[in-house]
Amino acid sequence: MNHGTILPEVLKIADAAGERVMEIYQTDFKVNYKKDESPITAADVASHDVIVDGLQQLTPDIPVLSEEEANAPWDQRKHWQRFWLIDPIDGTREFTQRSGEFTVNIALIENGEPVLGVVTAPALNEAFWGAKGEGAFKRNGSGQVHPIHTADPGPAQRVVASKNHLNEGTRSFIEKLGEHELVQAGSSLKFCRIAEGKADVYPRLGPTCEWDTAAAHAVLAAAGGKVETLEGKPLHYGKEDVLNPYFIAFGK
Repeated sequence: MNHGTILPEVLKIADAAGERVMEIYQTDFKVNYKKDESPITAADVASHDVIVDGLQQLTPDIPVLSEEEANAPWDQRKHWQRFWLIDPIDGTREFTQRSGEFTVNIALIENGEPVLGVVTAPALNEAFWGAKGEGAFKRNGSGQVHPIHTADPGPAQRVVASKNHLNEGTRSFIEKLGEHELVQAGSSLKFCRIAEGKADVYPRLGPTCEWDTAAAHAVLAAAGGKVETLEGKPLHYGKEDVLNPYFIAFGK
């Protein structure tokens, strides 16, 4: 499969999902809660439907795993060498708080590696995408597209941290870096800020699931960055347990 060929089609699907999300964002939407007490809105479901329908038409032979329908049994998933991994809205809390810092995320996983990713931030009018061997790109609010790359770190590390999830372990890690400055960002935009050279490192010493990180991981990797576990191994996808280990995302 030529990743560069299907990327524009995947971006169209993400944009279509983003349009549906924004229609709901601009209404007086209702917030419900799942069993794990995480929020869900009609926008999560609408985005899921648009993405799954679009991907099934684009690549009918590739299975799709979504946060909003993560019910494929492991006996089935363990045979998937290639699959789509999607988070219809990452940052539902940001969505419900109307901060704008939520994203639509579509990743293609091959043999455990995220090889293609599209991340759109519909409320910010930004989009990021990248694929292995194809480089990474950003579309800004004016619709202009330009290549993005990770930056050479300066004297002070620019550490991107979550507005909602800055725990003690993460604080302690950041303190050990020495001279640093904090860059705030929500959802998977934290990876994208490193990919476009606006931050250097993102430590995540707290829980995340595979769909939270895969698309932005692919963008960051295409821009020259890495995502590794605390043991220095590449973050891997397609496990029986969809929880990620703690990880560090970084540029150069």
